[in-house]
Amino acid sequence: MNDVELAVRRALEEDIGPGDVTSEACIPAGREARGVFLARQHLVVGGTEVLPLIYHDLELLKRDGYTAEDGEVVAKVRGKARDLLAFERTALNFLQRLSGVATLARAFAEAVSGTGCKVLDTRKTTPGLRILEKHAAAAGGVTNHRIGLFDAILIKNNHIAAAGGVKQALENARTSSGLPIEIEVRTRAELREALENGARALLLDNLTPEEAREWIDEIASRATVEISGGVTLETVRAYALTGADFVSAGAITHSAPAVDLCFRLELL
Repeated sequence: MNDVELAVRRALEEDIGPGDVTSEACIPAGREARGVFLARQHLVVGGTEVLPLIYHDLELLKRDGYTAEDGEVVAKVRGKARDLLAFERTALNFLQRLSGVATLARAFAEAVSGTGCKVLDTRKTTPGLRILEKHAAAAGGVTNHRIGLFDAILIKNNHIAAAGGVKQALENARTSSGLPIEIEVRTRAELREALENGARALLLDNLTPEEAREWIDEIASRATVEISGGVTLETVRAYALTGADFVSAGAITHSAPAVDLCFRLELL
């Protein structure tokens, strides 16, 4: 069972438990119905990969990355009325949350259009839902950064302190792994030390756009540059225009508001 299947299984178990007592009390067991997932606002669709894991009879009208306007149908389902109602909240929780991530990601991607800078997501995700949230961010048009601590080396300030400095951290990383290496620099002295010791990917954290532009001028294309910290939808374009290669924004996953989607059921 993969991470997505496990997340869906746990969500259904959490909500339904030993049974949907309301539906079982009100609705005859054999009654058939159909339902639609309906957008109630402009949104970018995300999270549709969970629907086939919940419903057997599914027609998907809008795939991840598609836009939907108020009143448009995203998906149609059929089955026992009891089942459709038992699954309703779990399906909506996934779709509302993940479409929210995709919608915010699209806004970030559009904000830097034409700059040549790519927006990255981060590891600031809901525990247990990282793969789904990363997929939704990509559907919205941003680029996935590391999936976890295992697929690239990102040397942050605490790593530098524990290793004994910028030079030692870089040397240790090179000798212990063949993975890509990026290092955070917090001062101009650390910036210069990193470049002198062969750093090829730099993370500039918590700088203003003006400060970032000065540092990038000094880097002079000797390394790729990612900017993070203080990046919002309102500021992302200013950071992108500094000459950075990447701008990362944790808000895409940790602060995306759920979008307005609803489920409407009718009997067959």
